[in-house]
Amino acid sequence: MNNIFFRIYLVVFAFITQCFFAQEYPGGLSDGTLKVGATEVPVKIYSTTELSNLNYFSEKRTEGNTLIILNKSNLEQDTYGNSSMILNKFKAENYQFFDKNFKLIESPITQDNIQAFKYAVKSAKPINGSENVQLETPFKIWDPSTGIHLGPVTLHFYSLMFIFAFGFGYILMTLIFKIDNVNQKYLEPLFTWTLVGTILGARMGHVIFYQPELFKEDFWSVFLPISTKNGLKFTGFSGLASHGATIALIFTTLYYSFKIIRKNPFWVYDRLGIVVSLGGAFVRMGNFFNSEIVGKPVDPNSPFALLFPQQSSEYGITVPRYPTQLFEAFGYICLFVLLWILYRKTNKKYQQGWLFGLFFIILWAIRFFVEFLKMPQGDEFIEFAGLNTGQILSIPFMIAGAVIMIYSKKFKITQAENEKPE
Repeated sequence: MNNIFFRIYLVVFAFITQCFFAQEYPGGLSDGTLKVGATEVPVKIYSTTELSNLNYFSEKRTEGNTLIILNKSNLEQDTYGNSSMILNKFKAENYQFFDKNFKLIESPITQDNIQAFKYAVKSAKPINGSENVQLETPFKIWDPSTGIHLGPVTLHFYSLMFIFAFGFGYILMTLIFKIDNVNQKYLEPLFTWTLVGTILGARMGHVIFYQPELFKEDFWSVFLPISTKNGLKFTGFSGLASHGATIALIFTTLYYSFKIIRKNPFWVYDRLGIVVSLGGAFVRMGNFFNSEIVGKPVDPNSPFALLFPQQSSEYGITVPRYPTQLFEAFGYICLFVLLWILYRKTNKKYQQGWLFGLFFIILWAIRFFVEFLKMPQGDEFIEFAGLNTGQILSIPFMIAGAVIMIYSKKFKITQAENEKPE
């Protein structure tokens, strides 16, 4: 057992240590190799989500071979005029354009074909359209489609992960209510209050803790999935904070416990914690698909190094980074497995509050340690002793979890009381 804890300590120590040696990438350029037929061409790789930065780069006199990864925000239909102008600047600098399969595009840039442009390459020797071209890098490149296209409608993966989170949560809570012999009529209200609390609390938490300026600059975007800046535009909720969701869930669950199911709130929290652990993993995978909540720059030879061409410019230059979304998701899955085993195989579910306290401690400990490797999520309004906003907000929750576990001894019930029919 001691060896297991020692290994876990080493892994955590390695993660934290690496974050203090974040890599420097001059000009936001990474290194790769373009294989053109049998020839290997070393290239500098550049990517950005901002048209202004892309335009600035087009005017630089870069030396050596360069490869630019274009992304959706560079080629949107409503920016066609600026996008085509910038691409033509690259063309004037002897860049060649390729699609996502590295097939040479020799046709002129038009509004109909601009979204097929994926790479811009400048090399000492022009590439022939008949040559086989491949890009090799010491790191992985994460640049998937953002959703499933169903005719004129796109089902975004982020939204799909939220559907999975609540869908599997509903199924899991149905099973839990059956195990505990609870009338299924109490399930629908719990689902409704959980949904409202999660979405509203997560959104308000993000705005209050990270983007309070939205209350003045774009008030309606705080409560609705739209932006009124530069015209009305549907955006979806692009900023959600788990701390806000947790606070809102505490209050909505209190109402549900006292007014609807009429059980000790800790009884509900114990079971809700199991569901939330799994749901949190799905949400973080949604962040991964969206290339958001990315990590700090990392050594390109690290097994964790990922390049996110679609990452927002708020995170800085586009270079290989830690996939911190996956780190958190993995931690939440492990937490879910642990809580489920304790719920099914032990008597801890009869000590109301014990599972919930453990859930609080581990969940926020995962968040606390992963934050060492994360980029800031907006402005850091709370900082102390080298800790960021997310870490400082996590500490009270961990303390609360420990206190709840201690006092849970006062809320023990028997198996008969737990399974008493409604």
